[in-house]
Amino acid sequence: MVKVSFNSAFSQKDVKKDAETLISEEDKDAEAALPVRGQSRAWCWCMCLGLGLMLSGMVVAGAYLYRYYILEEGQVFVCGVNYREEDLTMAQLEKVDVDLPIPLRQLEERIRVLEREQVALIHVPVPDFEEGDPADIIHDFQRMLTVYLDLNLNRCYVIALNTSIVMPPRDFLDLLVNIKSGTYLPQSYLLHEDMVVTERLEHVDQLGYFIHKMCRGKDTFKLQRRDRILGMQKRAVLNCHKIRHFENKFVVETEICEM
Repeated sequence: MVKVSFNSAFSQKDVKKDAETLISEEDKDAEAALPVRGQSRAWCWCMCLGLGLMLSGMVVAGAYLYRYYILEEGQVFVCGVNYREEDLTMAQLEKVDVDLPIPLRQLEERIRVLEREQVALIHVPVPDFEEGDPADIIHDFQRMLTVYLDLNLNRCYVIALNTSIVMPPRDFLDLLVNIKSGTYLPQSYLLHEDMVVTERLEHVDQLGYFIHKMCRGKDTFKLQRRDRILGMQKRAVLNCHKIRHFENKFVVETEICEM
């Protein structure tokens, strides 16, 4: 009988060799896994950064939409009033047939009242008559300011809000609804106010969102009522222009003069 046996030394060497081979392969796998994990982390950071930019963009876009579409929303009224001239001369009155009513002028505006913001936005188109320039007007009851943008001159004029002439937004809105139902008031009249340019304003961004939006990049000046300037009634004033508008039951002719 032949007895077969294995050398234990050779078997131990094979086991050690296999173990070393396995360990080396595991080390290689671990080393190969390190850059993969680094790449995955970098990818996660890129994803987070991209999501953050997308969210910030959505926030900015939402603020833009809120400002331009929600904050400025409101029913737009296109209506007008009939009014009679008050400054007819005696010669003109003599030519008027007493049997006929005094002819009336018509003034139309496009108006938007933002009751929540306490602001009235008025657009006066090119009038059918010579007296008056087209204009955009803002009455801001929060800042107590009125701004006229003369569209012919492309200039803004700022003055303190005259609450004795301009109706509060809620009352003005009710008036517009009533005017719209009948298209025009039966008859109104013309009121004059004389303004004088006093100084140039440089920082329109300090006058609020609506005024800044309308007057940004335009020459902007401060106005003062002529009757409040001492000695102004006796001084000659040149280069005057007029804007006719309404924000009450009567039409106002605002004459703006520069020295």
